[in-house]
Amino acid sequence: MLDRIALILMIIGALNWGSVGLFQFDAVAWMFGGQGAAISRVIYTLVALAGVWSISLLFREREQLSGAK
Repeated sequence: MLDRIALILMIIGALNWGSVGLFQFDAVAWMFGGQGAAISRVIYTLVALAGVWSISLLFREREQLSGAK
């Protein structure tokens, strides 16, 4: 479950960074009142934590990643 949540947050982050890179438009900041707004900072932090969590995927055995028991 945590892996899926992390993946969703990383997708949100990737799409946001893509919009920043391509269009100079920060969608998270736009939706939640600017980069300095508390909710924007929480979202940025959650995306960063999801990235850190996902590092563990590199070190897991293949069977564990696929859900096979």
